[in-house]
Amino acid sequence: MGRILIVEDEPQLLRAMRINLRSRGHEVRTAVDGGHALREAASHPPDLVVLDLGLPDLDGIDVIRGLRGWTRVPIIVLSGRTSGHDKIAALDAGADDYVTKPFSVEELLARIRAVTRRAGGAETGPVITIGRHRIDFAAKAVTTLPDLDSAQTPGSEPAPGSEPAPEPVQAPESVRLTPTEWRLLAVLVREPGKLVASRSLLDQVWGPGHADDTSSLRLYVNRLRRKLEPDPSRPRHLTTEPGMGYRYQP
Repeated sequence: MGRILIVEDEPQLLRAMRINLRSRGHEVRTAVDGGHALREAASHPPDLVVLDLGLPDLDGIDVIRGLRGWTRVPIIVLSGRTSGHDKIAALDAGADDYVTKPFSVEELLARIRAVTRRAGGAETGPVITIGRHRIDFAAKAVTTLPDLDSAQTPGSEPAPGSEPAPEPVQAPESVRLTPTEWRLLAVLVREPGKLVASRSLLDQVWGPGHADDTSSLRLYVNRLRRKLEPDPSRPRHLTTEPGMGYRYQP
């Protein structure tokens, strides 16, 4: 059975779900707030997340967006919010299903089976490498790794009998991405090697109503290239398909 992360701040409900899911063979991990949930998902990637929207530190919608920055893991929302607006917001943020409280354990199990059947495709881990850049989506950190080749200087062999001089150690450098750049990069790397249409990128990154704003999309893709590509004028990892969209090449 799969590993399920339950994010719920109500102790009795959390305990009841944990007992019921474990009794059916699932491995269960828990979190009581949004920050804990994001850390737990990064350190122990789950096969499915059951998420309450009303958390003490972060709104559940923000937790969904944080997860969707690096993973396609199925997310089932549990919430006492019954308005259509809340349901639409959760689904638009990336939730796969929405269950209103109160609910039965059997209904939850049926929803879990349903989203598990629908789930598929390879996961993009929370840490990837683009060229010399190590990108950690969970920590929202980009580090430029040392260029080991440049550290080798031709003609610098030590004299016979002398000790070789220690090689200088290059400290990793940080690269700052804006929230919009993080969202755009996350959508691209989620489908390595596949074309992502411009309209889809605009909808996922900027939201409905921005489908024609291709100038902003070009601007932010170019910003990412300047920060991450070895040669931004000849991109190798964030490539353009003219008139169609963009592609992430690992």
